Amino acid sequence: MNSLILTSSSLADLNDIAGKIVEFSSDQKIWLFEGEMGVGKTTLIKHLAERLGSEDLINSPTYGLVNEYEDGNGNPFYHFDFYRIKNEVEALEMGCEEYFYSGNICLIEWPSKIEKLIPENHLMIAMELGNENQRIINLTKHG
Repeated sequence: MNSLILTSSSLADLNDIAGKIVEFSSDQKIWLFEGEMGVGKTTLIKHLAERLGSEDLINSPTYGLVNEYEDGNGNPFYHFDFYRIKNEVEALEMGCEEYFYSGNICLIEWPSKIEKLIPENHLMIAMELGNENQRIINLTKHG
C-alpha cells in the first residue's frame, strides 16, 4: 500500500494517528507536511515526536528553520519549517541536504518552498480541514 487516508475529529485522536503514521512510514526518513496555515501540522509533529520516543519540548522552528530532537533511542531527528524561506538557496546555505541525506528522520513543514531539494524517497503527509473541524490526513509514499 502506497497511500492511506486518516481522519481526526479532535486532538484526542492525534496520538493514535501519530502511531499509524509511524507504522505506515516504515523505512521512509523524509516526511513532508503540506497544508494551509493553522491546519495542525506542528501539533501533529508534536504527537509524532512523542511516538518516536522523544521527551524533548517540541516547538516550531519557524525562525531558526530547523530544530534537532532525540528519539527514544538517542538518535537525532530534525524538524524543519520553511514557511519564511525566500528561496531554495537559503535552504542549501543552511545545509539542508546534509540533514536530508543523514539517514535520520526529517520532518519538513512547507516542503513546497524547497521542492527541487526534496529527496525522491519521501512520505507526503497532506493535511486539510474537513467538516466540523475534522482533519483529513492523506499519506502517500514516494520513491
